[in-house]
Amino acid sequence: MRIGVPKEIKDHEYRVGLIPSSVSELISHGHAVTIERNAGRGAGLNDAEYESAGATIAADADAIWSESDMIVKVKETLPSERKKLGRGQVLFTYLHLAADEEQTKDLLASGATCIAYETVRAPNGSLPILIPMSEVAGRLAPQAGAHCLEKQSGGRGILLGGVPGVAGANVVILGGGTSGTHAATIAVGMQANVTIIDRSPDVLRRLAGEFGNAVQTSFATPTTIADFVAEADLVIGCVLVPGAAAPKLVTRQSVAAMKPGAVIVDIAIDQGGCCETSRKTTHSDPTYVVDGVVHYCVTNMPAAVSRTSTYALNNVTLPFLLKLAEGWRRALSEDSFLCAGLNIHAGKITCEPVAAVHRLAYTPPEKALAL
Repeated sequence: MRIGVPKEIKDHEYRVGLIPSSVSELISHGHAVTIERNAGRGAGLNDAEYESAGATIAADADAIWSESDMIVKVKETLPSERKKLGRGQVLFTYLHLAADEEQTKDLLASGATCIAYETVRAPNGSLPILIPMSEVAGRLAPQAGAHCLEKQSGGRGILLGGVPGVAGANVVILGGGTSGTHAATIAVGMQANVTIIDRSPDVLRRLAGEFGNAVQTSFATPTTIADFVAEADLVIGCVLVPGAAAPKLVTRQSVAAMKPGAVIVDIAIDQGGCCETSRKTTHSDPTYVVDGVVHYCVTNMPAAVSRTSTYALNNVTLPFLLKLAEGWRRALSEDSFLCAGLNIHAGKITCEPVAAVHRLAYTPPEKALAL
């Protein structure tokens, strides 16, 4: 198979779809890999390393998109990229289609086979390709929140961990999954006062066992969320419904009731965000203010630590890439967990939550693949 890796063009996106060691392994299995010139530079990887691994370096993105059987990326396709994607090609990347109707319709029109990292499943029900970036985003969120709380950033002028004689910030984390747990790890390490809110009693028990008295836990109800958010200095939204739009747990009224200069970091923004006042931002312009509350809603947070993120991502994508490269149709048909990542195929939506949120027709993957 001819595998192509274009340079990411999203704002301040420095990650890259393949690292040299992944290239080497794919080539050892008889596949050809082409990397766009300087695609890995933002992650500290130069073209010479890719050439040593056996890759061909393409001068521009057009060659990648026009000559590859499978495109391997990191972030969702932007409009200029989608115009280059055609029927018969395979796209393997993060897509987050539930929050992006325009991309969904463009990918349908392309006729391509689009497999989303974020909905590939493991036998235990986890999301193996989403997990490492959730870990990174979770660990970054308290850092981003701490910076936003500084006065020059529009925040309350509060040090997250306080100092002797002065209390630290109240940090409320919505969701106790992967990103929420990692956010709590860092926030606790920074000596903030941390509360984690979740709907699952089992998750709350796990968190209590993991953190002990270092965190407070609470069962999620609309009233509970509103009460804790009102007293928070920093709210970190970590809610995930796989493949679907994030539920809006923080209302506009709750935001208006927050302290002036409080901060919201919405990790769930890729799936639309879990706050009614959340909207997508970029690393170039990461924050905005609503009712005196600073919102940080960057859709590619892990790009800020591009080298760590790129290596962590490749650790989990490579086994799936090898399967797809050996025969993507067979791999999707025989591996139901990999097939869970199939969101669009040949003009059909094969991910039910995506079809539902955009009110479009849903076709089961096995039926779409048989067409």
